[in-house]
Amino acid sequence: MVNNENGEIASAACSKLSGYDFYQRILGSPRYVVAPMVDQSELAWRMLCRRYGAELCYSPMYHANLFANDVKYRKDALQTCAEDRPLIIQFCGNDSQQILEAALLAQGHCDAIDINLGCPQAIAKRGHYGSFLQDEWELLEKIVSTLHEKLSIPVTCKIRIFEDREKTIRYAKMLEAAGCQLLTVHGRTREQKGPLTGVADWSYIRSVRKEIKIPMFANGNILGLEDVHRCLDTTGVDGVMSAEGNLHNPAIFRGISPPVWQMAKEYLELVNQYPCPTSYIRGHLFKLFHHIMNINQNAELREQLATGNQMEQFHQVVDKVQSKYEPYQKGELIYTPEETESPSDSGQNLLLPPWLCQPYIRISPESHRQKIAEKERDAIDPNRTKRQYFDKEGNEISRKRMKKLRRRQRRPSKTEAQIQLRHERRLAYCNECSNPQGTKCEFHLCRVCCRDKCFTENCDCPGHGILIKSRRAKAKRYEEHHSNQHQEENIDSGVATENLYFDSTVINDGAVAATDNTI
Repeated sequence: MVNNENGEIASAACSKLSGYDFYQRILGSPRYVVAPMVDQSELAWRMLCRRYGAELCYSPMYHANLFANDVKYRKDALQTCAEDRPLIIQFCGNDSQQILEAALLAQGHCDAIDINLGCPQAIAKRGHYGSFLQDEWELLEKIVSTLHEKLSIPVTCKIRIFEDREKTIRYAKMLEAAGCQLLTVHGRTREQKGPLTGVADWSYIRSVRKEIKIPMFANGNILGLEDVHRCLDTTGVDGVMSAEGNLHNPAIFRGISPPVWQMAKEYLELVNQYPCPTSYIRGHLFKLFHHIMNINQNAELREQLATGNQMEQFHQVVDKVQSKYEPYQKGELIYTPEETESPSDSGQNLLLPPWLCQPYIRISPESHRQKIAEKERDAIDPNRTKRQYFDKEGNEISRKRMKKLRRRQRRPSKTEAQIQLRHERRLAYCNECSNPQGTKCEFHLCRVCCRDKCFTENCDCPGHGILIKSRRAKAKRYEEHHSNQHQEENIDSGVATENLYFDSTVINDGAVAATDNTI
């Protein structure tokens, strides 16, 4: 394999493995796959999932432009280890060269590069990537073919279905022809998201599977190991990818439902080994504790997790969850179901106790539309009872004020050292007036007094950025230079005038002499 002058790998497509050779020999024929999840499938979580049966993991989705041009972003993204294989890194973008630049920088750290063509979120629409490229087939063909030709590792794609089954099949075949070596199909359309997610249609995935020859993964409706096997049998795909089901139960591929505190503690241990942002940690704990945090009696625990920003605080939350529910798990106490915030959608009558890892089942789109219609009817009802809000002292407040107080509570709490430093801080005042002085002012003045001093005494204050003396000196040098230049021009002009006078005199004298000779 030969590198050209730009560092790109030439003739890579000829020497790398493709299709089922790549799937079997490089990836190891995986059936249990952890999906790419923004801010969620980081190294610590991937290692936890591999411990519990995951055979292939995807990185979080990375922005190709940032990855290629921001060194810090790229360094944080490329967090991996020897045990973190096989691994596929996913990029989003809408420019073939931009994605190629990012992929060339990442190809030495993974086994394949995946292109995100399935993200349905609003941010993908604003950034013009993900599923919002699915109608631009020429562009997608160029992106896939460019990566296929220039990379030393295979390129894969993750897509969503169209409502038109035949168009979905043509879409998949176009990507295969462009050079895609493994295709993941999510059995939902671009519009199926959030409360309108609904059920994924596996029949579309089965139809695509019959028409293409490269390996395929299925995504959607995976709540447990039984769903994985049912999907494999129904669709005929080679592997099944799990996202939300995996977040609620990282042991989903083992077919077990361990206590949530067990998974949380193992995850926090891995975070100590493979650090990640606290927002990632908080997000994972909220997913694991979803059914517990939905219980009214655990409101204080939920608030503690929401405002936590240190590992010690996260460990405290996990310990409190364990101390409360472990006696029920061991059979030492009999559990009585607790009241939840929203009985209609709090897990849809859980089959397991809330302290065990289990999937979250969304309400159906029809139920969601019905709830929205009821809210709209209530909003225009003049006899409706208005909701009241109160602060901690019991005083009635507006809804706007209530939301502001809740935002404050969600902010990370300050440490004792930070609070003490804030109390100890005192403002120093200007030597000339009562305004606070500039912290970097050489004369211990406020900005107004400092400007007056510099102007009258012809001095500079770098702290305030007031450079009166320097600017005056610069102006003086400019005037002197301009004056000297003007004088030189005058001298040159005088010499030229004298030369001209001398030349004309010589000419006149010659003319007189010639006249005399003629006479």
